[in-house]
Amino acid sequence: MSLLSQELIKLGLSDKEAKVYLASLELGYDTVLNISKKAGINRPTAYFILESLQKKGIVTTFEKDKKTYFAAESPDKLVTLLNKQKEDIDQKQKQFENILPEFKALYNLPSEKPTVRFFEGRQGLLSMREDFLKTTDKKIESMYCLDDLNKVFTPEENKEFAERRTDKKIATYAIYTSINGEIKRPKRLGERRFVPFDKYPITSDLTIYNNRVAIASLKGKISGVIIENKEIANTMRSLFYLAWESAKK
Repeated sequence: MSLLSQELIKLGLSDKEAKVYLASLELGYDTVLNISKKAGINRPTAYFILESLQKKGIVTTFEKDKKTYFAAESPDKLVTLLNKQKEDIDQKQKQFENILPEFKALYNLPSEKPTVRFFEGRQGLLSMREDFLKTTDKKIESMYCLDDLNKVFTPEENKEFAERRTDKKIATYAIYTSINGEIKRPKRLGERRFVPFDKYPITSDLTIYNNRVAIASLKGKISGVIIENKEIANTMRSLFYLAWESAKK
């Protein structure tokens, strides 16, 4: 395909229309038969395309010696194709603006629609942790298996995260389990409560902060998801504190 054909196609012509127009342009004026040969397409198709180009205003026809001839209009006329495209776009815009209220009626406000982000691999979970530190209410509720968490993150990473969380004065309230039983740790902001693994085999990490709920798979294919929705977060937070009270007993 020639460069000129590509440009004509950009103006809205089909591949065959571009070939026929260029053939007509080179021949000056000629019969359908000669134009079809020049364009490399059959005569009936060429005749149909020439009629189409006439309607577009870039090909004209006339009679001479009882024969019908076709000729391409000046390339200046190609501007009419752009104008036609603009008219079509304007018309489509007006039509769409008329039905836009119907689309809006079906659309829930973004604040009411859950937004979901997915994370893959260990690096993805580290990115999720970074998001936890952006909480504005200075509180995180979490539920996890300490053994699995320590397999995914290094001791250095866990220590750094805890220190950054403390520096930001973010308190963590956590329910955790471990096959090694309750594990003591340095006192930090917040509180954590132990539940026995044989009774509560938690194998995923659940974290609630602001209007977000983060769920991470710590075994097998490591991955996670953050759901942002006020109602979902509030419901999960209520369930967490229901478990929190039971863990205290």
